[in-house]
Amino acid sequence: MNLLLVEDDPQIVEALSMSLARLGYRVDHMPQASADLPERVADADAVILDVGLPGDDGFAVCRTIRRHSSIPIIMLTARSDDIDTVAGLEAGADDYVVKPVSPRVLDARIKAVLRRQAPAPVVVPDPLATIGSGLRVDRRAAEVTRDGVALNLSPTEKRLLFALSDHSGQVLSREQLLELAWNQDFLGDSRLVDNAVQRLRGKIDGDGADSHIETVRGFGYRFRAIP
Repeated sequence: MNLLLVEDDPQIVEALSMSLARLGYRVDHMPQASADLPERVADADAVILDVGLPGDDGFAVCRTIRRHSSIPIIMLTARSDDIDTVAGLEAGADDYVVKPVSPRVLDARIKAVLRRQAPAPVVVPDPLATIGSGLRVDRRAAEVTRDGVALNLSPTEKRLLFALSDHSGQVLSREQLLELAWNQDFLGDSRLVDNAVQRLRGKIDGDGADSHIETVRGFGYRFRAIP
């Protein structure tokens, strides 16, 4: 995987380039934005962009990249102010990391933004399907039953269950679930998902010890069809 690192501090460049190379990345480096920025971006899979650059700062460079590319962008900064975080996201960044950051944490952030950008597999849902342990969904009637008894689920809880069960076994991020069940993009409040999952678990899991919805720490949620 090719990364474009836009950073003017030679020590940070050397440390990150060596560490990321050991993790399997190929790192291209620019100390600041230049005329060939679009070409360098086109050759990369993701951009690691420092905020405090000479000339145009990272926010300006991010906006420039966004005019011609949807490539994942992770901004690096020595500042942890919420204002800077919001400014970075509003400029078009996908994530915002405060320095110093460990290479493995940065690796995880890179993989996370790539997962968010990748479209979920196209699934043609079965309108009437048993999804495990007596649970059955009927999309045509917008109804969920367990052992033949209708469950009292809200419309949002039904959409959430449909989204999770349609991708059974696949980890879906909170951002993907916001889009699938609430039609909200990445800047939606991910706490909506956590709260809705907690309520949904209480309604579909019955008295069993195992939950159909597994929390995958640091990534999101996965539906399991329990026999």
